[in-house]
Amino acid sequence: MPTLSEDPAIRSLLNRMPQGVQNSFTEEQLSHLKIAIGARQWGVHAVDCRGVVRLFKYRYYFVLLAGRNRRQLSATEKKASAIAQATLVTLGFFIVLLFIYLLKSALGINLFEGFSLGIWSYVKSLFL
Repeated sequence: MPTLSEDPAIRSLLNRMPQGVQNSFTEEQLSHLKIAIGARQWGVHAVDCRGVVRLFKYRYYFVLLAGRNRRQLSATEKKASAIAQATLVTLGFFIVLLFIYLLKSALGINLFEGFSLGIWSYVKSLFL
């Protein structure tokens, strides 16, 4: 079984220390080091965009990470997720409905004679 000193994260940390210090750690100390540095490891993300922007004499960094959430969600996070999903589904439904309405109007189909929502007239004025 490999020892903790062979772990890549621990090895990387130890390689930055003098040899005498590297050899002075016990297995228990190495396990606590692994726990402490483990929180700083990000893992693999579907979107991982990092960069630096220089403004005047200062430099600012930005990080955009996105990927599948593998954590267990709290009750509050589950509720927020459900609300966000419901909002997106509703918004998508209305966009599809608007597209169908515009397509109907572009084809000259009138469901009710003499009645219009005015959306088609507005869209025509924007593009034609």
